[in-house]
Amino acid sequence: MTEFVHPALLFIFGALPIPFLKGPIRRAYLLLIPALAILTVLTAEPGNYGVARFIGQGLLIAKVDKLSIVFATVFTIMALIGTVYALHLTRAGQHVAAFIYVGSALGVVFAGDYLTLFLFWEGMAFASAYLVFAQRGEPAIRAGFRYLMVHITGGVVLLGGIILHGIATGSMLFGPIKGEMGVAAYLILAGFILNAAVPPLNAWLTDAYPEATVTGAVFMSAFTTKTAVYVLARAFPGTELLVWLGTAMALYGVIYAVLENDCRRLLAYHIVSQVGYMVAGVGIGTELAVNGATSHAFAHILYKSLLFMGAGAVIYVTGRRKLTELGGLYKTMPLTVALYMVGAFAISAFPFFSGFVTKSMVIAAAGQDHRALVMLALTMASAGTFLHTGLKLPYYMFFGTDRGLEAREPPRNMLVAMGMAAVLCVAIGVFPQPLYALLPYPVDFEPYTGVHITESLGILMFTALGFVIFLRALDPENTISIDTDWFYRKGARLFMWIAEKPLARYEKAVSNMSETAALPFLHGAARAGMWIDLTGVDAVVNGVARSILRCGAALRRLQTGVVTHYALAMIGGVIAATAVFAVVWR
Repeated sequence: MTEFVHPALLFIFGALPIPFLKGPIRRAYLLLIPALAILTVLTAEPGNYGVARFIGQGLLIAKVDKLSIVFATVFTIMALIGTVYALHLTRAGQHVAAFIYVGSALGVVFAGDYLTLFLFWEGMAFASAYLVFAQRGEPAIRAGFRYLMVHITGGVVLLGGIILHGIATGSMLFGPIKGEMGVAAYLILAGFILNAAVPPLNAWLTDAYPEATVTGAVFMSAFTTKTAVYVLARAFPGTELLVWLGTAMALYGVIYAVLENDCRRLLAYHIVSQVGYMVAGVGIGTELAVNGATSHAFAHILYKSLLFMGAGAVIYVTGRRKLTELGGLYKTMPLTVALYMVGAFAISAFPFFSGFVTKSMVIAAAGQDHRALVMLALTMASAGTFLHTGLKLPYYMFFGTDRGLEAREPPRNMLVAMGMAAVLCVAIGVFPQPLYALLPYPVDFEPYTGVHITESLGILMFTALGFVIFLRALDPENTISIDTDWFYRKGARLFMWIAEKPLARYEKAVSNMSETAALPFLHGAARAGMWIDLTGVDAVVNGVARSILRCGAALRRLQTGVVTHYALAMIGGVIAATAVFAVVWR
């Protein structure tokens, strides 16, 4: 790759010296890496780089085209903003994890083959999990553990699909999957949509993001789901199933946000909703729809990170994150309020903000494709987004009942990062053409028409009127809502109960019976010359029970050493997969 410096390498290898740098030198270095990455992406020439062969298969480390460049551009910009937001951190661990996370996301975006994609895909999971564990405390540890379990399961599913796809096609190159969907394609799709947080595979997002560190949640809001949108756009454009999954996502996230009292959990549900627009756009598959999904991913990364930065600033200075515990902060945090509201207007698709010029492109694509029901659902979801993110959350967090909290503006670097994101949200809304020029297809779309502006403002103003009328009904309640994570939260407890109670007692009973009855009988039979080989049966029965008990004990041990254990497990999985490839293609 002599003609192209892979930006993923800048972040991954650039993370290594961070623990050894201190003070102003570290801060300058942290800013230098994303700045160089932005320059690298903006000057990259389309083409294929890093062509190699492995176990008889062609690998393509970096495929540079318009689709990869637009995602890489916003990823590197977001890396710079997120780094500025985290400059006040003194511990190096979060900086290292964030850089590896960003580098892994960029590795996926440029991956030209499935093996490269998979390795970076799993790198994202482990690096981002650290940003949850770094918060410490039992809730964060448990959430991080569940997060890793879900993503490793998704990685195994994806790896299975990749192996089957390679066997069927004889190629490991990553590109559009054409023809009828077989088992391999469905497994790959399942691995992708899990990272996209498509319901019912979405609970990992709303479970883990609120438990992450203040700065870690900002990075997490930007990369995992949007990387999934990229791979869906690359591999599954025009897949009808994605239209309906995305439409359901848009509504699902808005409906669940109604129930939320945790400010970051509410914002996390709106990630689900907004990614739904992108998934639906990829599913529609027309040039306008793919452009809409891509541009909305670009805008979403910026305004959603701004919203998480605003909420994180509140958590940083007050230590509170429940809406029932917040209020009256507009007096002591006016800059934070103003910057947060820029993000709120952007996600709500107000004219002259970024969401207006990107979200409308997806809705227009649905109209051009004669999908009236999809248009209606996405429009309804947009109104719900303004209701909760643009009205309910800022009202109860910054205004509402004054709880007498001692607060102040967050550190200057946090405000600067919020300001950078806010400027981009407004700049894209006022001047959308530079963003449109980056998109994979030529853009023939004009967002600022009289009809579009009037319709949008009408919907937004009626939503605001409804908020005022039904304000009492929207008061948050001090409750916790559980999504589809109920199944594995309760399922894990059930598994442990079965391992510790019935199976343990059964294993003990079998052992006692063996010692008091079966073994004396066998000894007597042997002495009488009538040997009956029943020891194997006893060994099998006891072995099964002991194996399940060991699984339970392993689960407990993993809670303290989860990263190490699963890193070894994934290394073993990759080695096993490599062995399978070698055997098959020989």
